[in-house]
Amino acid sequence: MFELPKLDYPNSGLSPIMSEQTLDLHHGKHHQTYISNLNNFIKGSEYEKLSLEEIIKKSSSENKVGIFNNASQHWNHNLFWKCMKPNGGGKLPSKLENKIKQDFGSFEKFRSEFINAGVTQFGSGWCWLSLKEDKLIVTKSPNAENPVIHNMKPILGCDVWEHSYYLDYKNKRPIYLENFFDKLINWEFVESNL
Repeated sequence: MFELPKLDYPNSGLSPIMSEQTLDLHHGKHHQTYISNLNNFIKGSEYEKLSLEEIIKKSSSENKVGIFNNASQHWNHNLFWKCMKPNGGGKLPSKLENKIKQDFGSFEKFRSEFINAGVTQFGSGWCWLSLKEDKLIVTKSPNAENPVIHNMKPILGCDVWEHSYYLDYKNKRPIYLENFFDKLINWEFVESNL
């Protein structure tokens, strides 16, 4: 059975960029609900013995929407929490910086593409930095979908569902994304995924 992961920081640790109230609701309620639903869906089924990534790929290919949505959201959030840290942002570790410059031309171009992907994702969803074979690319996805089902390896993800930012930013998703990018990202974790 899957369990809610503990955060590497207190619920107040990302404040004021992400408030304690937002983090408490998002981690403790939304993420927990995906896990509870997933455990209920797979109990006593063939899915129960599979890893989370295997569940995502199998449920996607078999069009098991309930299992897929909850498994994928659990996976997405596991990555999301690790992608942030108190006083994040700032200078990139050299290996990651070099790879971003190689694949995007400049850090500024990557930042613009990533934020734009989140801003232009219509409705609920995610924006991603992923490895596709050996190249870094920025994508966006609706609802619970993630790049894993497209044979990519996400190394950075940002949740653009309204529950991620509405208490703190109301309808100003672009400002949420800029603050996430500039002040919350744990670049050392992102580099460790390369």
